[in-house]
Amino acid sequence: MNNLPQVKIGIVAVSRDCFPESLSVNRRKALVEAYTAKYGTEGIYECPVCIVESEIHMVQALEDIKAAGCNALCVYLGNFGPEISETLLAKHFDGPAMFIAAAEESQNDLVGGRGDAYCGMLNASYNLKLRNVTAYIPENPVGTAAQCADRIHEFLPIARAIIGLHDLKIISFGPRPLNFLACNAPIKQLYNLGVEIEENSELDLFEAFHKHDGDERIPAKVKEMEEELGAGNLKPSVLPKLAQYELTLLDWIEAHKGYRKYVAIAGKCWPAFQTQFGFVPCYVNSRLTGMGIPVSCEVDIYGCLSEFIGACVSQDAVTLLDINNTVPDDMYEESIAGKFPYTHSDTFMGFHCGNTCSKKLAFCNMKYQMIMARTLPEEVTQGTLEGDILPGDITFYRLQSTADNKLRAYIAQGEILPVATRSFGGIGVFAIPEMGRFYRHVLIEKNFPHHGAVAFGHFGKALYEVFKYIGVPVEDLNFNQPKGMLYPTENPFA
Repeated sequence: MNNLPQVKIGIVAVSRDCFPESLSVNRRKALVEAYTAKYGTEGIYECPVCIVESEIHMVQALEDIKAAGCNALCVYLGNFGPEISETLLAKHFDGPAMFIAAAEESQNDLVGGRGDAYCGMLNASYNLKLRNVTAYIPENPVGTAAQCADRIHEFLPIARAIIGLHDLKIISFGPRPLNFLACNAPIKQLYNLGVEIEENSELDLFEAFHKHDGDERIPAKVKEMEEELGAGNLKPSVLPKLAQYELTLLDWIEAHKGYRKYVAIAGKCWPAFQTQFGFVPCYVNSRLTGMGIPVSCEVDIYGCLSEFIGACVSQDAVTLLDINNTVPDDMYEESIAGKFPYTHSDTFMGFHCGNTCSKKLAFCNMKYQMIMARTLPEEVTQGTLEGDILPGDITFYRLQSTADNKLRAYIAQGEILPVATRSFGGIGVFAIPEMGRFYRHVLIEKNFPHHGAVAFGHFGKALYEVFKYIGVPVEDLNFNQPKGMLYPTENPFA
């Protein structure tokens, strides 16, 4: 992945001046030793210049971790901690911050060796709120060196997403297709999140595409595609056009990302795209997503944003799918019932035309877009990557701005079942516990669009913390609630 941040966390220990400084020094050393023993030295930096006891120490530590190239901060309370200086450190640090604290070490050392960081975390959280400073505090923020090392490691994907958002540019080519108001949302929240957006016409893209006619790099790009597709290369004649289009997008990114480090694309793919470009862009979208450059279909800007967050968290390819169709009764009875612990209403099929990376498909074939070919000549609808999506754990999620410009999100963990879909496109049979209730009382009730982002693995814990950190209100951070836990709109007598 060459389009995702690398995180370097500066670990700064703090100390209340009426407590022994040695507690914080020794506990910081023990923390770093525990971390490196389990996770290695990459991605962390131990601030050696001082233990922060005062505002002057805070400035010294801040300058040191900045000079060391740290883009994330861990404030470690080795003892009670200085509530003013430690929260000022987080306030003035330009990046995501977390707070953790040291547990007591032995019943034999509870006089001179007692640190009271359990108490100090309360004051730290109170002062963070007073200063309107956002910081990540783990579910169990006070622990042994080994436990705190695990908490720092859990912070890495969260920090990666926050850093990525602050340096992200979304490039869109639009407008949205007719009847796709579901993908429309105010872009003001992008700016609130620190994301830049460049909105372009598809005519701009069309012009750029034709400027790449005869590009000398096309044959090499075609060869890459042939190697990736292998026996699934069922439409070889369209590859030169797809290669030209991929080069167009990659060159556009380099020319237009400006001062931003990371890019994602919200692309146009129909209805005029096929007739004018002469193909559909699905396969190219899948390839860019596999490179770590998420591309959403149908100019879905918040879908694209969601994909990027998932890529940061998982450090893997993601995809964007329609929450598409029910699983037929006979398929459920033959392939799922009694074999997997899911009711029929827990299952559904996630689908899109062909934008899922080949690495995430059980098999793949280059084909034409069947839905579009119902009204257009088949030859202009070639370019989809079809195949069943690999079975395994997934997280289905989305960050969305509402029509009245409020952030809302959902996260649901589940799996793709090893069940043949017997259908077309990039598609899989999904199972999410209590999906039927989640579909009705979250997706429908709270007006989420039909596109959902998919991360390949269970990343709900990190995504939940990312969404909290960036300001999604907890009451608007939705999840698939277990049986017996009613949604606010759920009829208790149903």
